[in-house]
Amino acid sequence: MNNFNELIIWQKSMDLVEQVYQLTSILPEEEKFGLKSQIQRSAVSIPSNIAEGAGRNSDKEFKRFLEISNGSINELMTQLKISVRVGYIPENDLKIVFALLNEIQKMNYTLIKKFSNI
Repeated sequence: MNNFNELIIWQKSMDLVEQVYQLTSILPEEEKFGLKSQIQRSAVSIPSNIAEGAGRNSDKEFKRFLEISNGSINELMTQLKISVRVGYIPENDLKIVFALLNEIQKMNYTLIKKFSNI
């Protein structure tokens, strides 16, 4: 599974990172090293772990990194919901991001299931 660039889940995760960076540009300056940084790191972690797992040349390792990526998806969803709850991001601004996150998570679960016998 060497070529992570060909994985649709990785491509969509990269699209997600772009959207998240655009979205976090509206966060207050005092959140630069707080919530903004956490959100961006969680988003970047998703395609990064997919790529790292794909490069391991082992289905077992790939599955493990997909599971880590799934944790980052949940972390990102939580951080974005916190941003809404504290009034930093309007909930309507997250509809596209959450739709993409849900799609990526479904793809991730499907891939994990594929390797579940390992």
